[in-house]
Amino acid sequence: MNKVRFNKVRLIAAVLLCFCATSRVDAKVKLPALISDGMVLQREHPVKVWGTADAGEDIQVRFLKNTTPNGVKSGKLKAVYTATADADGKWSITLPAMKPGGPYVLQVNDIELKDILVGDVWLCSGQSNMELPVSRVTDMFRDEIAAYENTEIRLLKVPNLFNFHAPQEDLPEYASWKPLTQKNVMDFSALAYFFAKAMYEKSGIPVGLINSSWGGTPVEAWISEEGLKEFPKYINDKRQYEDDAFLKSIKQTEGQSFHRWNVSLYRGDAGLHEATPWYAANYDDKDWKTVDLYSTDWGSNGLNPVNGSHWFRKEVEVPQSWNGKEATLRLGCMVDADSVYVNGTFVGTISYQYPPRVYTVPAGVLKAGKNTVTVRLISNNGYPHFVKEKPYKIICGREEVSLLGEWKYRLGAAMPPAPGMMFFCYKPICLYNAMIAPLQNYGIRGVLWYQGESNVDRRNEYAGLLTAMIADWRRTFNNPELPFYIVELADFLSKEDTGGRRAWAEMRKEQARVAESNRNTRLIRNSDLGEWNDIHPLDKKTLGNRAAESVWQDCREQEQKTKK
Repeated sequence: MNKVRFNKVRLIAAVLLCFCATSRVDAKVKLPALISDGMVLQREHPVKVWGTADAGEDIQVRFLKNTTPNGVKSGKLKAVYTATADADGKWSITLPAMKPGGPYVLQVNDIELKDILVGDVWLCSGQSNMELPVSRVTDMFRDEIAAYENTEIRLLKVPNLFNFHAPQEDLPEYASWKPLTQKNVMDFSALAYFFAKAMYEKSGIPVGLINSSWGGTPVEAWISEEGLKEFPKYINDKRQYEDDAFLKSIKQTEGQSFHRWNVSLYRGDAGLHEATPWYAANYDDKDWKTVDLYSTDWGSNGLNPVNGSHWFRKEVEVPQSWNGKEATLRLGCMVDADSVYVNGTFVGTISYQYPPRVYTVPAGVLKAGKNTVTVRLISNNGYPHFVKEKPYKIICGREEVSLLGEWKYRLGAAMPPAPGMMFFCYKPICLYNAMIAPLQNYGIRGVLWYQGESNVDRRNEYAGLLTAMIADWRRTFNNPELPFYIVELADFLSKEDTGGRRAWAEMRKEQARVAESNRNTRLIRNSDLGEWNDIHPLDKKTLGNRAAESVWQDCREQEQKTKK
């Protein structure tokens, strides 16, 4: 072999070796999103650590010696645990059950996870009343929330995702554990926040919260295909949406239809196109109709609702002391959407009916004397209205000016109902696949479940569906005794709505049936904490305390049984 050829061979060999070495380096161990910095591990429960790597790769898992937790429940915690990735690149290691403590450090090969606690982990799931963040209850608990931090309470919010194909193995990488600090608190589930706070005050044990919830979702969306085998209609319903191209086409069509509806609304709304727009401070509204804020005559043609845009203006006097100061505008809740102006300055918008309207009026907008508040209300479908018994006022410091009473009114543009939207997250099985299945290897203490509003119209089958879900999740988490705490639906709807109230009362009976007929299942009383005019009652503190007390009582009863 001549020298030139020999050198070429050596070069090729070197490149190949370099490539192999690079591939080995790049193919690092990967951990699921749940196994990350700041996580809370379930105490007194074997701890599974799992992930992926190259097939055949050796895995080492260890707690650092100087942070090894005391009080291992079963067996001695070894310095190092080893495993080998299988042919598919999967591996898992189980650590012995541990008593509460931390913070600890966990090493997985070259990955170092810090600030790990051992405590109680709760899966908090359901629909909007579980999802409702702390930011929505600050009207009632502002001072308490602002005064409390506790880094031994942690939250992982499961991203809102659906999947019709199969149970997923992991969450998106951006899902992460967050400590309860003032920086993070507003994003905590309000119910989970008060529950965790009460549990910590009772036990002093770290609390991990996994919030897997999505507003408006029915119970069947949270059950696996296997769990729904006794309900074939829901499995057949799910099969309609297994084609991604079909889903994409539906969303595209819906998006185009809604866009056209909004364009038509915009073009037809005289309030936006006259020489002086209707929100302008100098607009003359003397020819407008006068209506009471809570009247609904303006929203109907005498038989059917008038959808589209409705304009309201109100002139208010503010004192000299407010001149040039920042203020807060409270406009209760509206059905459905709104854009709000003060003296012609845009101050805020909300696109759907439930959130309370709390808008900041910037400094310099208000002036001493007469000021004008203008509301452009958009009704998509149903009857447009302002929700009664909500705050309607301007607040500056400790002073306030009421916005109740008479307003000037004019119709902007009448429209047919907005096109309907397909919410795929409401369909069977899809949330189990994307938001429950990825959690199955993680140890949890129990489940706090607040859901049912979306199943009231099918309440006759709710007990069967929820019972199926409980059995399904116990299989998923490999714990046939997994505790479930079911939150009773709150009181809702006006006394005049006898049919609606009867339906909700019957639904609460179905929830009670489930709690009575399933072991390790409790009903958390909530019917006395509702607000007739709000499907999202604010008092999540009393409810959270009740849930914590129920858990605590069960713990004491279990301790008594153990002693015997």
